[in-house]
Amino acid sequence: MIEIPKNVWIEMHRDMPTPDSCDVIVETDTGKMYTAQFITPPYVQRQMQLSYTVSKQLPDTPPVRYVALETPHVVVESLDRDVIEDILDNLLALDVFQSVFTLVTEHEDEQPARTSTVGKRATTEVAAVVLSDVLVVEG
Repeated sequence: MIEIPKNVWIEMHRDMPTPDSCDVIVETDTGKMYTAQFITPPYVQRQMQLSYTVSKQLPDTPPVRYVALETPHVVVESLDRDVIEDILDNLLALDVFQSVFTLVTEHEDEQPARTSTVGKRATTEVAAVVLSDVLVVEG
């Protein structure tokens, strides 16, 4: 069954003069909620510089620039709402949306896709906090 986005929320990470990342939360017509982080190349560069700075301060650690992305990320040129919505359309059309976004709601008839050590979806708690604490929401 194809799920259609019903609502899309974008939470910009405004801790930088020019935001370079945001969380995108999608509610589908079936009531399921998905999340992914959208980032721009400057975000990757900033994370690489941060790893370099940290590794320079640690003994027996060679200073190296790198970034290890542990959660789903979508690298984009721009965080404009139109761009994000076009990307959502593409991910749905290519049938890869569910491999990029993490399902953060559970229904009793589903088996969890990504789980933490306690058996809950890996980002359920994070998404609950994001949804309840979002300061800037675009609807």
